[in-house]
Amino acid sequence: MELKAFWASFFVFLYVLAMLRPVFPLFEYVIDQDYIAEFLCINRDKVEMQCNGKCYLMQKLNEQNEEKKQNLPKIAMEEYPIGFIDVLAIPSQKTGITKGAPILNYSNNYSFLYSDSSFRPPGLSI
Repeated sequence: MELKAFWASFFVFLYVLAMLRPVFPLFEYVIDQDYIAEFLCINRDKVEMQCNGKCYLMQKLNEQNEEKKQNLPKIAMEEYPIGFIDVLAIPSQKTGITKGAPILNYSNNYSFLYSDSSFRPPGLSI
């Protein structure tokens, strides 16, 4: 049982790691903001822009988006026709009022059990 718990925890960790991957450039920017602003910033010569490394952050985010787009497979919709699937296999019934047709099959499943006695909870004996 312990091995199953280990593998379950391992796969949950991998899933969380994959979900946090898009946020890693933001973490890197927050942690190393001074270093990025001083050495890696594209606009470090233009002090009046007050970029502070945000240009580097945007560059990293764009690289990550491009990498994500490259990893997606191209799907040609012509190869996957939708017409071969019967969406509803329920036999169709006419919905409308026609002359002479029965309206609905009505069944009255209501029942009532009459009791003359009144319920009284038992008294407390102290």
